[in-house]
Amino acid sequence: MGKTQIGELFLKDRVLRLPSPWPERFRVAISERHLRLLITSLIVLFLLVLGSALLIQLMESRTTHVAEQNRLSSIHGQLAAQHIKTSFAEASAEGRTAPVMNTDYLRAILPPDALTEKRVFAIAESLGRITVSLPLAERLDGLLITSVLSPNFVTDATMNSGEMSPLLLASGEEAFVAMYDLGEFPGSLIVYQRQKDVLGAWRSSVTQVTTLFVVTLLVLMLLGAAFHWQATKAAEADSILGVATARLDKALDRGQCGMWDWEVARGVIFWSRSMFEILGMPVKGDFLSFAEVASRIHPSDTQLESAVESLLEGHITSFDREFRMRHEDGHWVWLRARAALAPGETEDQPHLIGIVFDISQQKLADRLNKEAELRLMDAVENISEAFVLWDSDNRLVLCNSKYQQFHSLPASVCVPGTAYEDVVRSAKEPAIRKRVGLTKGDKSEGRSSEVQLADRRWLQINERRTKDGGFVSVGTDITALKLQEERLLLSERELMMTVRDLQKERLLADQQQQRLADLADKYAREKTRAEAANRSKSEFLANMSHELRTPLNAIIGFSEIMQAQMFGPMGSEKYSEYSSDIHRSGQFLLDVINDILDMSKIEAGRMQMEPEMLQVDFVVDEVMRLVGPRAYEGRVTIERDVPQGLTLWADKRAFKQVLINLLSNAVKFTPEGGKVTISAREKDGAMAIAITDTGIGIPQRDIEKLGRPFEQVENQFTKSKGGSGLGLAISKSFVELHNGTLTIKSMIGQGTDVTVKFPQKAA
Repeated sequence: MGKTQIGELFLKDRVLRLPSPWPERFRVAISERHLRLLITSLIVLFLLVLGSALLIQLMESRTTHVAEQNRLSSIHGQLAAQHIKTSFAEASAEGRTAPVMNTDYLRAILPPDALTEKRVFAIAESLGRITVSLPLAERLDGLLITSVLSPNFVTDATMNSGEMSPLLLASGEEAFVAMYDLGEFPGSLIVYQRQKDVLGAWRSSVTQVTTLFVVTLLVLMLLGAAFHWQATKAAEADSILGVATARLDKALDRGQCGMWDWEVARGVIFWSRSMFEILGMPVKGDFLSFAEVASRIHPSDTQLESAVESLLEGHITSFDREFRMRHEDGHWVWLRARAALAPGETEDQPHLIGIVFDISQQKLADRLNKEAELRLMDAVENISEAFVLWDSDNRLVLCNSKYQQFHSLPASVCVPGTAYEDVVRSAKEPAIRKRVGLTKGDKSEGRSSEVQLADRRWLQINERRTKDGGFVSVGTDITALKLQEERLLLSERELMMTVRDLQKERLLADQQQQRLADLADKYAREKTRAEAANRSKSEFLANMSHELRTPLNAIIGFSEIMQAQMFGPMGSEKYSEYSSDIHRSGQFLLDVINDILDMSKIEAGRMQMEPEMLQVDFVVDEVMRLVGPRAYEGRVTIERDVPQGLTLWADKRAFKQVLINLLSNAVKFTPEGGKVTISAREKDGAMAIAITDTGIGIPQRDIEKLGRPFEQVENQFTKSKGGSGLGLAISKSFVELHNGTLTIKSMIGQGTDVTVKFPQKAA
């Protein structure tokens, strides 16, 4: 197949897909990876099966061998016992002397092979002493049975039945023992064989089988070790290859490039993993068909095919092209491929080997650079300053129209490459009064200068060196600034005069500040004196209230006695009327004194609360009994809306005093025929008690006064009722001592609503 035919085959027909060899290689790799594990598993499985089979066979042969030896021992014992029974029976029947029990007789009646396997035969008399035994090496003659066998052999039913049974000898050895009855002979025949003698032949066979198994195990281990050694060498080679491949993939991935090897004749391309990552393709092995690769190339990059065909035909020796390929998510990736032909396995199987670089970022950077350059040119052109850039040889790089306009330059010299001297020479208005320029050898960072043109405009020219040795110059029209500078000079003089005036004002302000500080100090001293006087007043009121209560109690008590006429009639009705007035006035004065005493305690901070769990409905009933007579006298109806079972954690005296004060005020300021309602509800973790009346009401401007000591709302109705003005203040203070709140809502002529909220607390 010629190169031209190869090019036509794979470049002109993109849909052609030749079979790729990578599945077979992948299957070989899988077999090699699992072969070691499979062989090792088979060897271990074979050894396990062989060992298990040998172990089972040895256990079965042990059981069979023991049973066979016990059977032979039982047969020999039964034959010997039967012979002795027969001899003694015949001798007894014929009236002749019974045979003598000795070693020769016992050897004569036993089969020739009875003493093999170290079996022991002994005849014991009825008293339990052994008279005859074989073999003689055991030396049992004259010994008691209990010194040879275990003491419980006589009670063992299995042993006495003539069957071989396991038993411990007196020496502690394990043995199989059987005992036979001898009929008319007063004694028994004992047959036993030690377990080690029974298993002697079996152990010999076990040794042979074990030796064979160990030899087989060693041979298989040597074969497995040799295989694993060879496999380890292959694995090391694979590991080295994998490390090298990983390093190559790492280097290619870091360099944003990939390696590919196109086997032209077969139509497959080897791709490094970095190529798959560049195109976002899932890894499908190491090989792809050319048709799949060609389907991803941008349709506009058709020159790629002709370049590859020219390379195959020998017109060119290397391949270096830029083209686009479709990413897995749909966008296009710019690639640059460099490749060269390399000989394959045969002359008709050339390889095209090369490296592909991802130049998408470079393309993007080029596009951004062009856009940035256009933006820069546009920005330079649209700024209000004159801008010019010179290179290291003092040649023009670029300038804007403002520079050309300020210096009246012709368009012919405003082109890149014009020398600085030519530009200066072409200026039509060289009316620069003073200019300090930058030369090529000047090492300073830059200079600034102000120049005035012929039309009296001022320019500020800032020149700075660039990194390549050139310099940039920016000229700003500062004519307005110059005019402003002149105005500022005039303003500066005015400002200096203003500053002097301000200094005078500041001196006056400092003096005034000192006077304010003195006043503040004096205020602090007066405040301290006022607080001390307030405390003295509170203590005086507390002491005076205490002193006044003693005579008042006597006055009230004696007036009650006079009202009751306990010591006889007073004679005149006027005395009863006077005593009632004395009692009422004394009680009123006592209430006022009690209020003053409570208020003074509160202000002095000596009022102690003793909270307890209260039944709200019980306390309300007590309050209504106290206020009820006053309401009856004023023809005011009191309604109660308090559910049973409500509890409150509070000081009973303070809580009761709050209700008495609020309910008394409501009754006092409600005209005849009015109604007062007291209700209680538990809501949001608080106990809310509301006292509502249909009385005269309170103006909104006066509600804030209520709650202050000795404060009362002045009107005709309140003047007629009198009072100290402390009841509401004491109630508010008691509520605040419980961390509660007291709120008042009222309208003139419609009544007042006082709500007290106490926080709930568990007992």
